[in-house]
Amino acid sequence: MEQINTIRTQALECVSKAQTLSELNDARVRYLGKKGEIQALMKEMKSLPKEEKPAFGAAVNELKQEVSQVIEERKIELEELEMNKKIENEKIDISLPGRQFKLGNKHPLRIVQEELEDLFVGLGYQVIEGNDIVNDEYCFERANIPKDHPARAMQDSLYIDPEWLLRTHTTAIQMAVLEESAPKLPIKVVCPGKVYRRDDDDATHSHQFMQMEGLVIAEKVTLADLKGTLEFMAKKLFGEDKKIRFRPSYFPFTEPSVEVDVTCHICNGKGCPTCKGTGWIEILGAGEVHPNVLKMAGYDPEKCNGFAFGVGIERVAMLKYGIDDIRHFYTNDQRFNDQFKRYE
Repeated sequence: MEQINTIRTQALECVSKAQTLSELNDARVRYLGKKGEIQALMKEMKSLPKEEKPAFGAAVNELKQEVSQVIEERKIELEELEMNKKIENEKIDISLPGRQFKLGNKHPLRIVQEELEDLFVGLGYQVIEGNDIVNDEYCFERANIPKDHPARAMQDSLYIDPEWLLRTHTTAIQMAVLEESAPKLPIKVVCPGKVYRRDDDDATHSHQFMQMEGLVIAEKVTLADLKGTLEFMAKKLFGEDKKIRFRPSYFPFTEPSVEVDVTCHICNGKGCPTCKGTGWIEILGAGEVHPNVLKMAGYDPEKCNGFAFGVGIERVAMLKYGIDDIRHFYTNDQRFNDQFKRYE
């Protein structure tokens, strides 16, 4: 029993002196491990008289439980001390400025496209998108541009094979909508998307650009309806003081056809180098849908008619934001894109 008391005193002292969890674990192994001092006491029972063994075994078990409890209590104390120490050392100085996280912004062409979409959805139009690769029939022939038509000279390019090509205008989407909707009326859609043409790359031209074409088919649709629609669009895009004008033009899929100009954003109609002294800037082409286009889609041009228009999204963005070179849209210069955060 004297030996048990000695080990008890030593164990309790060793545990109380432990300043870290590592030191405490060493004490646990020393006294409670398989080769520890308390376990060694149990081996000595073999040499004791039979009548002394029960009392000795009970005393050893009591010692084992007491040391285990003291170690567990000390472990809780040391864990709390280490946590407090860690909190103290890792304290955050909230007076320091936080890290700056750079957020991206929409591309100017996306901003203009969404503005146009919102505008026309508000007028009751549907937004219809299509594939970049289209059939020659829907890109040209359904738009009243047969294979021998001279209008193909500006667009007849970028073919995948003799029948499929990268669309040169989103008119191809309109032709598909006309066919799928026949003979239901009315039709009011806008069709945004990329288009591709064999063209020079300079400040005002690109082999790839974006269009949004509109199409309305109903009964007794007039050029006055077209002008009212485009004037509303121009005022929303460029300001309530803007005016538009129609000039006679030619497009194979419309008759009559017009070029549409808007008051110059630089001189406000007074005349300047930007508008070449005219006071007007051309923004899009439009016209009444050609009867041949309606016939090919399954409509009777004697019973319905409509108008179509096509606007270049780059052209609108350049006029709206004063951008002088179309190539800025495609150079992926972050400094250029960052300017348009305020327009989102």
